[in-house]
Amino acid sequence: MKIVVIGGTGLIGSKLVTQLGEHGHQAVAASPNTGVNTLTGEGLAEALAGASVVVDVSNSPSFEASAVLEFFETSTRNLLAAEAAAGVGHHVALSVVGTERLPESGYFRAKIAQEKLIEGSAIPFSIVHATQFFEFVRRIADDATQDGKVRMAPVLFQPMSGDDVARAVGRISVGAPSNGRVEIAGPEQTRIDEFFRTTLAGMGDPREVVTDPHARYFGAELTERSLVPGDGAILGEIRYADWPGRAGPRPVDDRGSRTGSQQTHRSRRTERR
Repeated sequence: MKIVVIGGTGLIGSKLVTQLGEHGHQAVAASPNTGVNTLTGEGLAEALAGASVVVDVSNSPSFEASAVLEFFETSTRNLLAAEAAAGVGHHVALSVVGTERLPESGYFRAKIAQEKLIEGSAIPFSIVHATQFFEFVRRIADDATQDGKVRMAPVLFQPMSGDDVARAVGRISVGAPSNGRVEIAGPEQTRIDEFFRTTLAGMGDPREVVTDPHARYFGAELTERSLVPGDGAILGEIRYADWPGRAGPRPVDDRGSRTGSQQTHRSRRTERR
């Protein structure tokens, strides 16, 4: 089966391409790095020719509210149109657990807009809602830092490894379209402030983690269950304590730069203000 992975050279996409290939599928990594641009449409028709499934794990290069909305709306419209022309039978999109509960955040508003476009198309689909990735723990801490302290709300948190994300998305992509949402999450649930207090200490990070009920998460105030799935979620296998990358470098995004860069960090600060 030919499966095209949009964002296929990024963190999750590269893992997904490898895993699908190991299971005998023709997995195509589609990204600007391979000549496929969903914003301009460049290379889309060629990449999707003969494809049965398209999996979109791409992400916006900017998290500023208007920029991220433009990215997801333009990219998704172009992608769905190309899929319709190519006769693709299953569109899979990676999204975020709690998206519909966090409309204060420009990023999550953009993800809601993306999901509505997918639901309104004629192409059978599966939308995968994943909890936060282990790989972005440092990035989350950086975004939550004010005056040298990491401010976290006392709410539930259930992160998962990128490998578990890719495995779950891969299984969903080769199955029948759900025409709905599927939730995936890590195997352990904890409180986010306690998680970061322990995790940063283990990394040798000297920042103090302050419990603040009004601390915002990428621009949105949280309730106890904003970030965790409901009953029936597919759970990963890798615990954070067993994850090899827990003290490693920041992940590299699909543009070849370190995630959590100053530019992205500044755009999020602007949105929160």
